Amino acid sequence: MLPLPVTELAPAKVNLTLHVTGRRKDGYHLLDSLVAFADIGDRLTVALAPVPSLRVTGPRAAGVPEGPENLVLRAAALMGVSAAITLEKHLPAAAGIGGGSSDAAATLRALARLSGRPVPDALALGADVPVCLIGRAARMRGIGEDVTSATGLPALKAVLVNPGLPVATPAVFARLDRRDNPAMPATLPHWPDAAACIRWLATQRNELEAPAAALCPEIGAVLDRLRESDGCALARMSGSGATCFGLYLDAVTAAAAAAQIAAQYPGWWVRATRLS
Repeated sequence: MLPLPVTELAPAKVNLTLHVTGRRKDGYHLLDSLVAFADIGDRLTVALAPVPSLRVTGPRAAGVPEGPENLVLRAAALMGVSAAITLEKHLPAAAGIGGGSSDAAATLRALARLSGRPVPDALALGADVPVCLIGRAARMRGIGEDVTSATGLPALKAVLVNPGLPVATPAVFARLDRRDNPAMPATLPHWPDAAACIRWLATQRNELEAPAAALCPEIGAVLDRLRESDGCALARMSGSGATCFGLYLDAVTAAAAAAQIAAQYPGWWVRATRLS
């Protein structure tokens, strides 16, 4: 008798910082990034099955492939487990918040629970998959293989905004002026509360923000609108874009900002969330 299906949340990944610290001879960039995960995301239902399959549903399902190019099926193949998978898509694609990588990581977690097999090297599926496999605040370095927990990160109230335009990651990296930037401090500071953490984050960077905004000027418009919102303590782009985040000191202020932005820009994807 086959075990019952399991459900896994694939939370949005937010790069609170993203420092590009070098480039290997094989072309892969070296990063140093503090990553948090939202309490919103895609949802996967996974069941062992004799024939592998993928069905994509949800409000963001349009255009998401259901064939072998989807990272979800590639993750199942890497596990060596045949499964029927339903992906309920809520996150925008190619948005800098790890949608596909988080989906792949959730698939690996679900199949490990169902089959009892260990999870193989997740880096084979992409640089963001190892950190998404952990699914909680972490520091990722190297090309994504060096992941350590960031247990001292306080919960942060945030608003995520995407203008509805995909940004190609290779094109963003190609526009970098410099690839040997300083890393974060070797030891991250102790943050007594969210306000102290936000003040520290303001001293750090996302090296990809400027080149991404040059390719997609709407990113600048999103950042401007976040910074104009009442109570926004910091606004920055996540990953290679185009999703940006604003940080606030309380959930009520974040929710009000999200509602105002969504009303003003109905074509944008806007969500208030908690990062942890």
